[in-house]
Amino acid sequence: MDVSKSWSRALSLGANLTQQWLQRYGWKILPHPAHSPDLAPSDFHLFGPLKRHLGGMAFETEDDLISELRNWFDNHDVNFFRVGINSLLSRWQKCIDLHGDYVEK
Repeated sequence: MDVSKSWSRALSLGANLTQQWLQRYGWKILPHPAHSPDLAPSDFHLFGPLKRHLGGMAFETEDDLISELRNWFDNHDVNFFRVGINSLLSRWQKCIDLHGDYVEK
């Protein structure tokens, strides 16, 4: 199973859908450093818990992996994701207050 190709296709599709959604609702994309894990909600709020959940698991097929990911996302209500997005505002403000320095917890 070539996970990298599937992951690449998924990222591309996700990026396109995100761009369409942002345009539809008139949201602006705010600039930020190219790699800033302290300011990316996926890095500080999403991937940590997901990584801990998947730790030690092995998948026979890509479908098994996708099924487990869907289950994980389905078992988190909207408030889990809302907390991550809402905390982004305070992290951005900390970054501004620190003149662009790294923002930890």
